Amino acid sequence: MTRKTPLFRASISAAIFLALALSTSSCSKDIPSSEALPTVTPANTDANAGSWKMIVLSGPTQIPVVAPAPVSDPGYQSELASIKTAQANLTDAQKTAITYWSSGGVLRWNQIMREIAARSDLPPSPNPDGSYPVPSPANPFANPQYPFSNPPYAARAYSYVSVAQYEALKAAWYYKYLYNRPSPFKADTSIKALLPASDIPSYPSEDAVEAGVNIALLTLLFPTSVDEINAKAAEQQQVALISGRASPSDIAAGVALGKAVAAVFAARAASDGMKAAGGSPAIWQSLADNATARGEIPWISQDGPPRPPMLPVFGKVKAWMMTPNDIVNERPGPPPSTSSTQMQTETAEVKSIVNSLTRDQQATVYKWADGVSTVTPPGHWDAIAEPYVSAASFSEVRASRVFALLNMALHDAAVACWDAKYFYFNPRPSQLDPSIKTQTGLPNFPSYVSGHSDFSAAGSDVLSYLFPDGATYFQTQMKEAAMSRLYAGIHYRSDIEVGMDHGKRIGDYTVRFAKTDGAN
Repeated sequence: MTRKTPLFRASISAAIFLALALSTSSCSKDIPSSEALPTVTPANTDANAGSWKMIVLSGPTQIPVVAPAPVSDPGYQSELASIKTAQANLTDAQKTAITYWSSGGVLRWNQIMREIAARSDLPPSPNPDGSYPVPSPANPFANPQYPFSNPPYAARAYSYVSVAQYEALKAAWYYKYLYNRPSPFKADTSIKALLPASDIPSYPSEDAVEAGVNIALLTLLFPTSVDEINAKAAEQQQVALISGRASPSDIAAGVALGKAVAAVFAARAASDGMKAAGGSPAIWQSLADNATARGEIPWISQDGPPRPPMLPVFGKVKAWMMTPNDIVNERPGPPPSTSSTQMQTETAEVKSIVNSLTRDQQATVYKWADGVSTVTPPGHWDAIAEPYVSAASFSEVRASRVFALLNMALHDAAVACWDAKYFYFNPRPSQLDPSIKTQTGLPNFPSYVSGHSDFSAAGSDVLSYLFPDGATYFQTQMKEAAMSRLYAGIHYRSDIEVGMDHGKRIGDYTVRFAKTDGAN
């Protein structure tokens, strides 16, 4: 039986929230945002979202939220008065913030998360003795800083935040329509609606729920960005208040709910296998020994000095839609033997393509490089989803569903792909033929199967289900991403073709869930 943690109605001083509303947010390390997003007016309230199928929570009432005070309550009337005072004293910075968040918190937090992940995607430099330091969550600001947001880490981070937001918003929607408290601009018509108006009840505040999730969970995953994340969360809450969308008590309940849901996910993350994903020297050696015992040439790091393999036990990390047996059962068959004629032919093909690249092929390599200091391939697919979510004018809970489904599939693709990579421990083309001139950074992990192909097939599969009108485009992007790795000289054709098939099968697990989750 799941223990319920009650969220008691917070006694929030209207004066405190008024001070927040009248303050000008400042942060010396403000998160940049170069992606302009249009204002979103929800086309549907999704009033039944509280009944949609949960993924981690036992149900929408696992975290109880007590009833709000009636709108006639003197305390609530005082809250409304504080909003009117705030609206009469808006600063230019606050008006800019209202415009920024008018595109929707789900889209903005996904954007913020990708920007933070890209800044954290920095592999450690070697020590003078040729060894490599390991980023430590116990001392995240030490050199090298924690985390190194490589593709598996980023996929996991994107998925945890996205799924937690989705679960928290479904719970929020349950309580919104249970209590049906109107937004301040509806409770008092002298309050202006400075964000797109809708009939969605205000308690608990969806903006505050999202802020609460990110305060608790995104800071856990990216601890060196805690000040920036907290500043953005405070700004989002401030905007919800001064825009007339939510009252102080709406916001307090939302933050508490978001944090409580995030705590459930933090507990899951603490035991999902990530702590052991780096393996040990003994494990690294056993992987090479196993390949040698099969009569194959084992993969080696081509970094100088040789770098430990990237997260060789990530294939054991807990997936969202797949069991450990599913991961093994979906593992593709072996690659061509390193001593086979087929491998010789595929290696020669890589060299031939690299030596005769067209400008368009070079552009494809650079477009899909997704290497150091980028959002990584999973983040690239989140960016592909962004304009489709925005154009659909989804409610916050439905927008969060898209990113939850997409990032669950991308995380599961990372787990399944890394399982295959380290099970077969297959060398890269330039290891078998050092004369191959790679066109992008050489990833520090085995070749088979292609991660870009796996990620892209899973992402395309989910997005094609959610946005069928875009299916042709998603398929084109998938194939382009996959082929970019052949053009770059870092994957064989079999890595790519098998990777696309594998990723599609992984994505199908999430699509099957989506078809029965109650949101259609």
